[in-house]
Amino acid sequence: MTNDVLRRLPIVVGGLGAVLLLINRLLTPDITESQARADVLGVILSAVLILIGLLWQQVQPRPPDAVQLTGEEGFVLAPDLPETVKTELAWASHLLLTNTVTRSLVLYYQGKVLLRRGILAEKSDVIPGAILKRVLEKQKPVYLVDLKIYPGRVEFDYLPENTQGVICQPIGKEGVLILGANAPRSYTKQDETWIAGIADKLAVTLKG
Repeated sequence: MTNDVLRRLPIVVGGLGAVLLLINRLLTPDITESQARADVLGVILSAVLILIGLLWQQVQPRPPDAVQLTGEEGFVLAPDLPETVKTELAWASHLLLTNTVTRSLVLYYQGKVLLRRGILAEKSDVIPGAILKRVLEKQKPVYLVDLKIYPGRVEFDYLPENTQGVICQPIGKEGVLILGANAPRSYTKQDETWIAGIADKLAVTLKG
């Protein structure tokens, strides 16, 4: 909201200045030479401000609109995990939920769901579809920047139905960390690098 106001400020100030100059010219019966020069300068400054405002509108695109994901807040861990693993998963998931746009996450490992946290869908089972299978096979992450435009989105029915973006990050050779965002095109390259680092750390923990 603050950025939107700042981007529009030059347009508002420039437009207001132009209006005030026009009113002043209409209310002044006799225009002196110095006033005429000042009016020309004022018109130029107003035009420059409006132009700057229009350029800012183009150069600084609006951030993607976030939505409120449908579902209930929850934190579910597989009960048979060692306490050390539970602690590690709790720590990693907390970092992801508080430091990125992630609002829902699922950890699928060795054919089981070990962790669900954030906004949870009603369905808890993960049945790997084409996208998840490819991540497991190729060992490369997949970032679906705007989930609604991908036909393969139907396989992510274990995430909130209005999830906007998804990252599938491999965890070693046997698992995937699935992250759901509440806004499209919202993960940065830095986020992706950081998520990959956490996944590598979890791979070591789960393998041990």
